[in-house]
Amino acid sequence: MKPMPVIDAFRLMNASNGIGSDLAMSRIEANARIRFTVAQAISQGRLGFHFQPVIRSDNGRYPAFFEMLARLRLPGGQVLPASSFLPMVESGALGKAIDCLALSAALGRLAETPGLRLSVNVSPQSMGNEDWLAILAAAHRGGSGVCGRLILEITEQAALAEADQTREFMDYIRPMGPAFALDDFGAGATGFRHFSVFRFDMVKLDGNFVRDVHKSRDNQVFVECLMRMAQHFEMLTIAERVETAADADWLTAAGVDCMQGYLFGRPAAEPMMRGDNNSLLGATG
Repeated sequence: MKPMPVIDAFRLMNASNGIGSDLAMSRIEANARIRFTVAQAISQGRLGFHFQPVIRSDNGRYPAFFEMLARLRLPGGQVLPASSFLPMVESGALGKAIDCLALSAALGRLAETPGLRLSVNVSPQSMGNEDWLAILAAAHRGGSGVCGRLILEITEQAALAEADQTREFMDYIRPMGPAFALDDFGAGATGFRHFSVFRFDMVKLDGNFVRDVHKSRDNQVFVECLMRMAQHFEMLTIAERVETAADADWLTAAGVDCMQGYLFGRPAAEPMMRGDNNSLLGATG
């Protein structure tokens, strides 16, 4: 049998869309190989998580919390960020499995470190996933209070695409203690009418508006508008992808509560806490 040609699936998936019809089957094969690679990594314990700090604007020494981000380690040792594989698997069974692993890992970390607060991303599929819900419910019944230090991030696109499901999910989960963050705020067609219903605890301003905000009047207007909306509903504001001191200074002066980005720390294998976590979010448990 003729051996199957070796294809760099990750590079192929990141290639431009104009690849020509002769490679259409190769792209389908690349998707299949990526799914297999992710499934194999999960079964072999090579899917892990890194932590990126979200710092307080009024005191950059202390993280308000850490966002937990999926990482996949290839057999050769290379570590891939979530953006390299998650978009191709998040809508199926593998996406549900990753969400369950993330939730379990986060709850375990919170149990080990009382001063820690973590956020994890929740996909629409997990909102109705009995396995995911059972993991959270078990932690809540345990009485340790870890759920009160958990933040669940839902993207704006996902929240609005399934508005009724999102509302029901939040109403069901909130009594267990987790806070809710609206991720990528401003990236989509924001349904402002939903804000009074959802009542997110915080919003994360989309990084496209944050980049170069110190010198872009257009971005300043967008950020100021989004902040006023969030503040009206008493939500904390978090600026994503802050990479320069100039942008951080502008955001601090504008009144952003927290910031996240390479300026303050890249995702790392361990949450680098600095003394007392001193969270803005009122940690419990």
